[in-house]
This record gives sequence, C-alpha cells and structure tokens, in this order.
Amino acid sequence: MRFASIFAATALAMSLAACSGPNTPGATAPDPAAVQAATDVAVAQALAARDAEAVKIHGAAGPMVYFVNLRDGMTVPQSFRVVFGASGIGVAPALTDKPNTGHHHLLIDTELSDEEKQFAIPNDEQHMHFGGGQTEVVLQLSPGPHTLQLAFGDLNHELHKPTPIMSEKITVNVQ
Repeated sequence: MRFASIFAATALAMSLAACSGPNTPGATAPDPAAVQAATDVAVAQALAARDAEAVKIHGAAGPMVYFVNLRDGMTVPQSFRVVFGASGIGVAPALTDKPNTGHHHLLIDTELSDEEKQFAIPNDEQHMHFGGGQTEVVLQLSPGPHTLQLAFGDLNHELHKPTPIMSEKITVNVQ
C-alpha cells in the first residue's frame, strides 16, 4: 500500500510536469529540478500519510513491529501465512550497517529472558531469523494454541538498544 502511494505521488508529479511540456506552443521543457522537487514533496507527503496511518492503527508513533494479518486469539489452519510489519524503522538484511534499520525474528512458543535480551537472538526452531530482510513466512504448526512474538534485531541479530523493539505476544489457535 505504501509503495502504491509513493508511486502514485511520483506519477502525479511527473504528469503535472508533462502537462506544461514542450507540446504546448511557446512552452519550454519542464525544469528537471522542479520535477524532482515536486516528486520529493509528493513522496514526503505519502510517507507522512503512511506514518500517520500506522499511529492511527497502532496508537504509538515510535519504532514498532507488529503482525499485519494476525490478531490475538485468531484461529488459523496448520499451515498459515504470517506477515510482519514495521513502523518508524527500516527493514534491512543482517550485517547492513545503516542507522535505524534491522530485521525480524519470530519467537514461537518462547520468550527472551532479560539475560537473553543482552546478546544475539538464538537461531533455532523457536527463534526464527529473517536476516535477508524478509517480511513474511508460511508457518506449519501442530494443532493447539501457540504464542508468537516479533523481535527486531540489529545488524548483529541483537535487540536494538537501549529500548528493544518487540511486538505484543499473541496466541493463535491452530486447527
């Protein structure tokens, strides 16, 4: 959705610039700097609208991660898709040394102790790493209740400091 808004804003800026193009008698070609400025404004407006929508949905403006398609207490089939969301922070592959970015980790039927939060997140069946910058996965879980929680790791698979970025823990009921 956010990319559609950005592309729509860019297309609008370009079409507006094209309206006063050289096909109009006596008109000059659009100034590339003016087109770029209009595009930058449109993109900034689209990003601001996206962030405002995230605050409206989630009630907080700070960096956060959340489940896009799941809610606490949902019933799901044994094989189901989990989509990860992030707001106020960028998603990038592990080892990417860029400020305000990181990648998702999915905790299944577990939680991180205070001690574990000080080190790299383990990588096993209960601690899934998405170090390629992935934002979704198809899970296959046994029938019954299961807890899920997102933890956002930095370039070294450690939680962001000083404030860890983690989703609310939810329970899904697998049929």
